[in-house]
Amino acid sequence: MTTLLIRNADCIAAFDDARTEPKNASIFVRDNLIEAIGPAAALPQDADEVIDARGHVVIPGLVNTHHHMYQTLTRAIPGVQDAELFGWLRGLYPIWAGLTPEMVRVSTQIAMAELLLSGCTTSSDHLYIFPNGVRLEHSIEAAQEIGMRFVATRGSMSVGASAGGLPPDSVVEREDAILKDTQRLIEAFHDASHGSMINVAVAPCSPFSVSRDLMREAAALARSFKGQGVRLHTHLAENDHDVAYSREKFNCTPTEYARDLGWLGDDVWHAHCVKLDEAGIALFAKTRTGVAHCPCSNMRLASGLAPVRRMIDAGVPVGLGVDGSASNDGSHMLGEARSALLMARVRRSLDPFGCDHGPSEMTARDALAIATRGSAEVLGRKDIGQLAPGMCADMALFDLRTLGFAGGAVHDPVASLLLCASPAAAWTVVNGRVVVREGRLATVDLGPLVERHNRLAIELANAAR
Repeated sequence: MTTLLIRNADCIAAFDDARTEPKNASIFVRDNLIEAIGPAAALPQDADEVIDARGHVVIPGLVNTHHHMYQTLTRAIPGVQDAELFGWLRGLYPIWAGLTPEMVRVSTQIAMAELLLSGCTTSSDHLYIFPNGVRLEHSIEAAQEIGMRFVATRGSMSVGASAGGLPPDSVVEREDAILKDTQRLIEAFHDASHGSMINVAVAPCSPFSVSRDLMREAAALARSFKGQGVRLHTHLAENDHDVAYSREKFNCTPTEYARDLGWLGDDVWHAHCVKLDEAGIALFAKTRTGVAHCPCSNMRLASGLAPVRRMIDAGVPVGLGVDGSASNDGSHMLGEARSALLMARVRRSLDPFGCDHGPSEMTARDALAIATRGSAEVLGRKDIGQLAPGMCADMALFDLRTLGFAGGAVHDPVASLLLCASPAAAWTVVNGRVVVREGRLATVDLGPLVERHNRLAIELANAAR
């Protein structure tokens, strides 16, 4: 058993049930769990490791509900910088067909390094393309080495262009092989215990890349692991073309498509839902189906502004996601929360059906709650997303004495995280382990990793020419 003491923090924004924000407080951690939070004088004064948190604000580790980590290799790539979703995908599929196991390992760690340095401690990843011997294990091994809590989703594509799908035939798989491998991965890696560092979810890619039969069978497979918390994930209603495809191919809305295939429920979360209509929002709320809100990607691809406030007010569980690194071009989770805050306020001015909240449509604390507690709920995790005794020791510390906080943190250190800056974390703790120490990644040597990643990015792009 090891102990960790976060001592004398200026402010701890716990995002617990009471939304407490104690000042001049400490957190005592035993092994991987929080044992106590309270006044510094009332807690132990020593531990195996002590972090002097004076001048810092502490928040729960941020939780990323949607990502495609391999896409760090194709950020800002020419030819698709100004494309919308379908054109963007058609331009990148031939490049991604050249992915190798080494590329997946390295790109996963690059994405996770960015996330950890932005205060994110848990991330989902949606890997749905498996060429050249790529396996989900390559992502899982990368996460274990760098120290991130991980929800690895076994994605898939089975309907190629020749069958009316969007991806080229060269990157799709047989459906029997997909289901067999998904079951293997769940049995090998999924851990439903409190404090688990690895979950596996079932994640056919999208309505335009898999069949309805695969969607049904994937849902049945996940639910056959009764009581083990195996969840379902896919993309839904991302933009107008996505909705048009569903109407043309299936004669229904995206929500009706999901309902008819068994893809609604409190064990399901969908990425984007930008174009979810009023009936869809009501059905998601009734069934407690989750949404991964990805504001930067939605803006980058001009997909639209998701009706997040209407979803939350209706009772839809909403979490935050950075989405793929080639449609966001970054993995800064705190910056994503800032974008969610600003997008909600812009959407209100454009939405004739929106509530008349004005700038308070989304507050800084609302956005941080989505990125912590909301995201934890969307991923089905009851042990992360808040700072409280018995919860996992996942937290991020930000130095309020740095330039971006000047004149802001003295008034409201919590709101300043989003209103004043998108800073790097000074410290990030995952499962009681320090993985970012004084602003530097502590688990992997970042310099050589970046050099290796850049060489592989050039190699991947050149191979597709």
